[in-house]
Amino acid sequence: MDRVILHSDINSCYASVERLYKPELEGKPFAVCGSQEMRHGIVLAKDETAKRAGVKTGMAIWQARQLCPELEVVEPHFERYTKYSAMVREIYAEYTDLCEPFGIDESWLDITNCLACPDPVKTADEIRRRVREETGLTVSVGVSWNKVLAKLGSDYKKPDAVTVIDREHFKSMVWGLPASDMLMVGRSTRRELARMGIQTIGEIACTDPELLRARFGKVGISLWRYANGMDDSRVRRVGEEEPPQSIGNSVTLARNIENERQARQTMLLLAESVASRLRRQNLRCRTVEVALRSEQLQWKTHRMRLRYATDITAELAEHGMELLRQSHSFSSPLHSMGLRGLELVHADEDEQMDMLVDYVNLNKQRSIDAAMDKIRSKYGSGSIRRACLLGEPTAENIAFCSLPIEKTAAPL
Repeated sequence: MDRVILHSDINSCYASVERLYKPELEGKPFAVCGSQEMRHGIVLAKDETAKRAGVKTGMAIWQARQLCPELEVVEPHFERYTKYSAMVREIYAEYTDLCEPFGIDESWLDITNCLACPDPVKTADEIRRRVREETGLTVSVGVSWNKVLAKLGSDYKKPDAVTVIDREHFKSMVWGLPASDMLMVGRSTRRELARMGIQTIGEIACTDPELLRARFGKVGISLWRYANGMDDSRVRRVGEEEPPQSIGNSVTLARNIENERQARQTMLLLAESVASRLRRQNLRCRTVEVALRSEQLQWKTHRMRLRYATDITAELAEHGMELLRQSHSFSSPLHSMGLRGLELVHADEDEQMDMLVDYVNLNKQRSIDAAMDKIRSKYGSGSIRRACLLGEPTAENIAFCSLPIEKTAAPL
């Protein structure tokens, strides 16, 4: 018997919550935007009116106003979004304990064995009605037999709608959609698929899976299975922690990054943040990715697979710089930078020895990192700094945040 999976997505979450606090925004195009003073002046969320005018998430405020001159800008209030997200999840929890969040505004629900939910469509409609009446927000709900297709269903028709993707109509509904609509297809994967001449989900489904494996590794097989409706991943229980699939940070300085010296210092700051988080969770990464953001606020990502998994600050910084040098010449400055560790493994996992690796030096580097971690844990994050960073960016003019990564089930 097929499972019954719902995917519920709060429509324009940030914008919808802000409208509850500012009813005067009703009917007006507006966007929730980051701080222009901190150089985070981009669109974080937009309402449907602004969306119809062409305003997109991640767009600079000035670009959004060119498309929609009457656009009103609202500052974000993350505590409000967290509050309303919790309220909506409380409603979900009344139907099943198999309820897995995906970001602040989305959740999967497995109601396969829910005796109180004999009709999945009626249940989805009931959840939609209750969210609207009890919180003032709206949700779109997808209904299908797996997580990937349920999410496609919630995206299929917005706002405030229920879409069923069943086996009978699956191919006609899904295969014509852009490949980027599918879970796990982020920017870099979409570009790589396009180089292969693959534009739609159906084209992924009809591609030789071994060809996809050759290009993307085991992820390629997952893409093929998802496109063919074969996702069998389970919905996690409420409170069940999902192991991290990547650890990363991005940074925006008070001024543009104009040369390699500034980039190296910024990369080292990022590497210290990422490496310390890896060590705290007893993890190492096998792949490093850098994200570079231009003055036009466009992100580009580049990655490399490492000879061995690492959690060493200096190594992450050097690998990040190697990627940066290969992809950016500083003929134009950078607005922001990011660093991310992918393919995470436990630090105590056995690894084949490599005769070309200087393990004595690696152990020295790990000892240095461990000593700095201990000092910072006891006396604070600013209690010790590397000499090359003295007089350089500090907490007063630097802003760490999560990398602007599209929601994906795996780091692509």
